[in-house]
Amino acid sequence: MKKIILFCVLAVFAISCTETKKDDRPHIVCTTSIIGDAVQNLVGDTIKVTSLMGAGVDPHLYKATQGDIEALTNAHVVIYNGLHLEGKMGEIFEKLGKTKPTFAIAEFVPKNLLINSTDFQGAEDPHIWFDVTVWVRGVNGLSKKLQETFPAYADSIEANRQDYAKELYYLHGRIVDQLNQIPADQRIMITAHDAFKYFGKQYGMEVRGLQGISTTAEYGLQDVSELVKYITEKKIKAIFVESSVPKKSIEAVIEGCRESGHDVKLGGELYSDALGSAGTPEGTYVGMFDHNVKVITEALK
Repeated sequence: MKKIILFCVLAVFAISCTETKKDDRPHIVCTTSIIGDAVQNLVGDTIKVTSLMGAGVDPHLYKATQGDIEALTNAHVVIYNGLHLEGKMGEIFEKLGKTKPTFAIAEFVPKNLLINSTDFQGAEDPHIWFDVTVWVRGVNGLSKKLQETFPAYADSIEANRQDYAKELYYLHGRIVDQLNQIPADQRIMITAHDAFKYFGKQYGMEVRGLQGISTTAEYGLQDVSELVKYITEKKIKAIFVESSVPKKSIEAVIEGCRESGHDVKLGGELYSDALGSAGTPEGTYVGMFDHNVKVITEALK
């Protein structure tokens, strides 16, 4: 009987220790999974990294939950994209910036590399991650800021930055090689919303979206009709849906093309404003890009 009681006491003690064990590492909270992946590559396991928006989440429409507010309040550092990507969270970042390091990765991209938006006067396209060479500039600036914020980890962050930059430049070369398989007259990419301008500019693709750079923009019958006419005239083989945008808009375009006598196929699903599920290849920035380029190339070549 005494052995049983002792065993129970030890078991309760072990459970209690497990429940009260705290993660004493500094904590960085990022808005999107794309930013979270970049930060994780820079800091490794030395710092805890949390992303508020998971797979399939549209940051343009995202509203912070009470749990998000608590996580942001308790974080040591907050990192967001900027350029109005997280349109409904601007005031939150402004308030947080008065009490803790809060910065946007877009701050570290030179202004001359940003693409002006036609949707909003005086605003730039926020989808900077779709040009790997631009994203590297943002990651490098982010690394410098994190080294200043966490001087005890500066050496490891810098070493990680160098390794990750090499990986990203290798990715850039791989993208160019694969897209070169697409004939010149078929290097046209149609998606649900206009998230791929940086991609098109860097990699020689003409890109069009049914909606503007933000999914908050409404589309109407005229937008569908104009896109159907363009696809039919250009004899485009395939168009694409996005993981974070409902498929119904692109399905309307496909149906419109069919009624016009042009059979355009659904080329596949692309990741635009969010990575894939955690633990999958597409759950990383590099894996997401590899997936997108493979889908685009196979559909249009």
